[in-house]
Amino acid sequence: QLLNAYANTIAYTDRVLAGLLNWLKAQNQQQVSLLYVSDHGESLGENNLYLHGMPYAVAPREQTHVPMLLWLPRDTRQQLGLRDDCLNQRLEQPASHDHLFHTVLSLAGVQTSLYKEQLDLLAGCRTTPR
Repeated sequence: QLLNAYANTIAYTDRVLAGLLNWLKAQNQQQVSLLYVSDHGESLGENNLYLHGMPYAVAPREQTHVPMLLWLPRDTRQQLGLRDDCLNQRLEQPASHDHLFHTVLSLAGVQTSLYKEQLDLLAGCRTTPR
């Protein structure tokens, strides 16, 4: 039952994300993007562990490695001055929740002293400085 419930949440999340992408595509806005990251992973019986919430230092990979999706249509990439080759290379590099805040600030064009370029997933791929 636990595996079925988890599979249903994944299917529902997939449906919601697909709906959001379709809605964003239909908006005809000049600069749209979607950034999604799960808040936690889930143990589904690996090593006889279930659910989530173990302390990070001892949590298994299933609880600490989560999906992240960043959708940037061509117009948005061009307006932000992002190089496709660099973004494709970035796909293979690890990211964490630490990157979320700074990447969202960057996407939204927010200027603040809280922004840290080294935590912006897009920073190294810009053709012009932020």
